[in-house]
Order: sequence, then C-alpha cells, then structure tokens
Amino acid sequence: MPKVTWIGQAAVLVEGNNTKFIIDPFITGNPDVKEGTFKPEDVNVDYILLTHGHWDHLGDAIDIAKRTKATIVAPFELVDYCSKKGVENVHPMHIGGAHRFSDDFWVKLTIAHHGSAVINDEDGVVYTGNPCGFLVEIDGKVIYHAGDTGLFLDMQLIGQMRDIDLAILPIGDNFTMGPEDAAKAVEFLKPKMVMPIHYLAWDLIKQDPNEFAKLVGDKAAVKAIMPGESLDI
Repeated sequence: MPKVTWIGQAAVLVEGNNTKFIIDPFITGNPDVKEGTFKPEDVNVDYILLTHGHWDHLGDAIDIAKRTKATIVAPFELVDYCSKKGVENVHPMHIGGAHRFSDDFWVKLTIAHHGSAVINDEDGVVYTGNPCGFLVEIDGKVIYHAGDTGLFLDMQLIGQMRDIDLAILPIGDNFTMGPEDAAKAVEFLKPKMVMPIHYLAWDLIKQDPNEFAKLVGDKAAVKAIMPGESLDI
C-alpha cells in the first residue's frame, strides 16, 4: 500500500511499490520542517508534481530534478519555466488532461482557484499559467491533492468520477479554503480519508485540525498527522 508523508505546508511525499513522487517540494526555508528531518539532497523520487509556481510550492523542485533526473509534471507554462532553468526531464499537462505513466501510476490535473507565478529577484514576476490540483492513482489507490484552492462546486464531479481513497486539502484560510469550506469539500468529494495541510507554517494560516475534524464529522476519516509523519492508504 502507498505510504504518504506530510513534509509540511503542501509538500507531500508518496512512496509506492515501484514509484515515488513528491508534490510541491518546499523544503528549504519551510517552517514546518524540523531541522535534521527532510533535506532536499536526501529526496530521491521518480516524479515531481507541481500545483503552481508560488515559492512555497515550487520550492526545491528544480534542484531536486537536476540532481535526480526526476520528471517534473505540471501545467505547461510551469514546465516551460523549469525547462528554461535547466531541468531535463519534464512532462507538460493541463487542466482536465490525464496521462498513464506506468501500469501503477496515473495522473490527472484538476482545476484549482488560486494564482500561479514565480516571483524572485532574478526573474521578477513570471506568470506560470493556471494552478492545478492532482488526482493520482498509484498501486490501485486514488489520492486527490487539491493544491492551493478555494472551494468549488466541481469537486462534486471529481468525487463522482473517481472513488478517492485520500483527499489532501488545505485548511489554512486567507490564501486557500478555511476549515469550514474544506469540510464542505469533503462532503463534495466523498473520500474515505482526508488529510489537512497548509495550516501550520505561519501565524496567518494557523488552524486547529481538531476543529476541522469536528466539522467533517462522519463524512470521512480525518488523518491530521503532523509534518514528518506518515500514513498508509
């Protein structure tokens, strides 16, 4: 069964029988990452999935991809940015598109209501297309990582079209869904389990996952693990 580890913020590592991937590998400078736990140079994966270009999601992706030769999977414009930064292995996609990378690894991009731009001193502001979420099937299990998003009604369709084993949802409010909207998302998606993310790193987005669990009630099993912890699905 796949092992899911919450690194912190939106960064999640998933280890299957034959495939390993990481989503939004923001490690360096991540307040959720305790010293000595995760280091970018220790990450060895086959794929890097990026929901959007903001610095706390793009994170260490380019450096990891250059070192490991992992394939970056992301919306076309963000993939183009990574390619121009020297990443050799990329797979561009876009909203609604799906691709089977192997017998045990399938990815589909979903909509997400947010922004997507790389902002740094070197490049200024580089817009990197639409943000996205990911539906991933690995070893027969389906994971939905919503990315940074507000609540949207089409989450009902996502839940109707796939049986979701684990939904990974932001609950931090201000920049994404808050706990109430995320609980409504659980109602729409109907996952077996839900893991809250994106609610610890800074005071502005701090939330109580236990309160989120109360709002979800019996709609799904809430797995409120801490950064550095793992769960099996």
